[in-house]
Amino acid sequence: MGLPGGIKCLKYLIFIFNSFFWLAGTAVLAIGLWLKLDSQTKGLFEGPDPPYVFYTGVYILIGVGVLMMVVGFLGCCGAIQESPWMLGLFFFFLLIIFGIVIAAGIWGFSNQTKVVNDISATYTQMYNSYKKTGDESLKKALRVIHDGLYCCGVKGAMEETEPDLCPRAEQQLEKLIIKKCPEVIEEVFFSKLHIIGGVGITIGVVMVFGLIFSMLLCCAIRKSREVV
Repeated sequence: MGLPGGIKCLKYLIFIFNSFFWLAGTAVLAIGLWLKLDSQTKGLFEGPDPPYVFYTGVYILIGVGVLMMVVGFLGCCGAIQESPWMLGLFFFFLLIIFGIVIAAGIWGFSNQTKVVNDISATYTQMYNSYKKTGDESLKKALRVIHDGLYCCGVKGAMEETEPDLCPRAEQQLEKLIIKKCPEVIEEVFFSKLHIIGGVGITIGVVMVFGLIFSMLLCCAIRKSREVV
């Protein structure tokens, strides 16, 4: 017995959802590998004392990307092949990811100050390592951060001994508005907190629908195969 029209629609909806999920996983993996292998950040991994938060974050991105690709693949194949066991695995892994997202969100929002302090400490460690070693790869990474956040060093552009580390300022007065990076990191984090929270909630809601739809499809497939 074939699947009813509504369930067939659900089947293709799950396939489309997982296609985007797989592409998102590919993007996350690509970002992780880019941060790991790019010449501007590669030096952070090769030093004697790599920044812990950055080092750990990159490997988390790579792991999450791989897991998302596996989950997306299981969801796509399970929906198209009408395979209950593949859909069951998809449900299981998606539930794990959902749990991780919820746990990470709760921990992050209850430890906002610690998160900011860890990020700032990572930057400060990177900055101090460059000052001690003069490593060119660290300098490139710092310039990327400085240009992106429009900040400079741990004391600001006016007190930076290497002006080429800072964003370009055409006039001396412009250097006055280039703040120290730990301060800017804190400002950016707290000003974008509502966006981070909104994105997290949206991802969680999408995952809940994915869990519900996959379970409905799995049950419908099993029921259709039991009918003689």
